[in-house]
Amino acid sequence: MRDVVAIGELLVDMFRNDSSPDGVEWSYGCQAGGAPANVLALLAKLGRKTALIAKTGNDEFGRFLAEALTRAGVEGSGVVRDQGNATTLAFVHLDKEGDRSFSFYRNPGADQMLEERELDWSLIDSASILHVGSVSLTHEPSASATLAALRYAKAAGKMVSFDPNLRPALWSSLQHARTMILEALQYADIVKVSEEELLFLTGTDDASEGSLQLMERFGTGVILVSFGGEGSFCRIGSRTCSVQAYPVRAIDTTGAGDTFFGAFLHKLLEHGEPAEQWRVEEIQAALQFANAAAALVTTRKGAMSSMPDFQEIKRLMDENEQTHGRGIFGREC
Repeated sequence: MRDVVAIGELLVDMFRNDSSPDGVEWSYGCQAGGAPANVLALLAKLGRKTALIAKTGNDEFGRFLAEALTRAGVEGSGVVRDQGNATTLAFVHLDKEGDRSFSFYRNPGADQMLEERELDWSLIDSASILHVGSVSLTHEPSASATLAALRYAKAAGKMVSFDPNLRPALWSSLQHARTMILEALQYADIVKVSEEELLFLTGTDDASEGSLQLMERFGTGVILVSFGGEGSFCRIGSRTCSVQAYPVRAIDTTGAGDTFFGAFLHKLLEHGEPAEQWRVEEIQAALQFANAAAALVTTRKGAMSSMPDFQEIKRLMDENEQTHGRGIFGREC
């Protein structure tokens, strides 16, 4: 049995290092990435059994990613190689605060070409949770494959987690993005959105109001809203909870949301009971743990290779207990 199986993009994040004195030559470093893979890497670091269903090119970057999954402790038996298309590259641009933007080399990329017939259904059968993002919904045939996996998992009684992870540059239009994301939302039991994604999907950036809209429309059991350096919010039914972020010196925010989501899923699995049965203190503790994990990954460059372990997360929480307090802000839990 596996705790979490994910389906989605596995790609290479390219970071600019240095340029020659005359600016003629630039050098780049590469890191394994892709939101679903990042979530699994964090879960694996915390001792969870994970597996990825994805597609890469049959090239050097594809081999690099296969090795990265192995190092991260993520099972890669569900990753297939595309003979005709290259592995997708994401060039990551960092500002002075460590916030990032992306440029993608993906027209098409191998990740878009995953077909339904290539899915390893036995992996989904073995999972407690199926995790998906929206990048695999941007183009065919991966969109149909992803929706087929969602339908299959839901029919099999699996818990489904979904991260809209909106990347406008990857979609033919924002209307197409909204249509596909809303279609996927109908299968989700737990959803994580950023403040911007909440506004995109609901028309409001108010976490309480927007999460209520999603819950009432789709019946979503758990809705998480991440605010980056400001903290996070959770709605479970009529209960809401907001928790501050942990103060760190961020150098690269790539993968912070994925780390947050993975850490929350870890607490969900650890608890063992449906989130609807959690006490208020347990919701708060899960958010604090997820915030701490996300904060730590921003202090290093890259995502998959920079995931914190349990001791690091606990240490940050303990060090900030006095100044951070119980971490509640805004609406009380």
